[in-house]
Amino acid sequence: MSAEPIHDLAHIAHAELLTPSPDESLRFFVDLFGMEIEHQESQSVFLRGWGEYQPYGLKLTESELPGLGHTAIRTWSPEALGRRVSAIEQTGLGIGWNDGDHGHGSAYTFKDPDGHPFEIFYEQERYVPPEHLRPRLRNVPQRHVDRGASVKRIDHVNVLARDVAANRRFATEQLGYRLYEQVVNDDGTEQGAWMSLSIAAHELIYTADHAGGRGRLHHLAWFVDTREEILRAADLFLDADVPIEAAPSKHAVAQGMFLYVYEPGGNRVEVTTGTHFIFDPAYEPVVWTQAERARGQAWGVKTIETFHTYGTPDLSGNPPGPPIPPTSRIPTPA
Repeated sequence: MSAEPIHDLAHIAHAELLTPSPDESLRFFVDLFGMEIEHQESQSVFLRGWGEYQPYGLKLTESELPGLGHTAIRTWSPEALGRRVSAIEQTGLGIGWNDGDHGHGSAYTFKDPDGHPFEIFYEQERYVPPEHLRPRLRNVPQRHVDRGASVKRIDHVNVLARDVAANRRFATEQLGYRLYEQVVNDDGTEQGAWMSLSIAAHELIYTADHAGGRGRLHHLAWFVDTREEILRAADLFLDADVPIEAAPSKHAVAQGMFLYVYEPGGNRVEVTTGTHFIFDPAYEPVVWTQAERARGQAWGVKTIETFHTYGTPDLSGNPPGPPIPPTSRIPTPA
């Protein structure tokens, strides 16, 4: 018989994104993603999508290099927090407790086998909107703001890993993530793992770092309600000279609609919607082959090369900026 599922962690509460271009990155997330500034402190700005019950989903922090500062996960209870801390400490990957960041209580910090920083906590403030953002519906946390892409909430975190299998095992065995889909190469090595704490098809993703790095970010993703909002966002990004890496289309894995762009600090970010929900408690993970992955996206669109080669921070140790120019730029004749 399989082990009893672990139900101690609830969801990804927020992620910290590092940027060497803090002013430009802030304008990007406010004006083009449509996020609200909830709080500012030291070198960080805390931002929220209009549908988040917690105060913020993004902590944007000034840094020499771009990348992921940490991923924060909320537990279901104080007791659940204690159980996961004990399990993590047994792996030797624990770091220790901190007093908590803006909007939440004390948190336990640790790293996954690849070196990505995480924290888990339970105590969390609920967002109270100012009067100009107070909604009329009691079950909506904030009035909708029709600015930019008007993102609703943080959706998932995709990180690069030298050893996908080791990180997938840690996430499922110590943290309680459910593996819903994966890509396995012909030689048996794991190319990617799509996992979730909920019925959503993915919340945490590990994909192979082909550059051989450790602890790097592939992308952060934010959710919108409809496909039409993604198409509108693409037009807005085009007019704003944003580098669009992958124009709107549909993934085969997890079935989500996507739009990938680069924010000014050089990090890849996504606007997403769709995907599917998994209610089956005995769901068997879907395993995609190397050939199926190489085919491209769901509708046959080939995956752009930078999607497999670029992550932050760059292995050079320098802030490279976006790897492709703004989509609206007319190519210079050779």
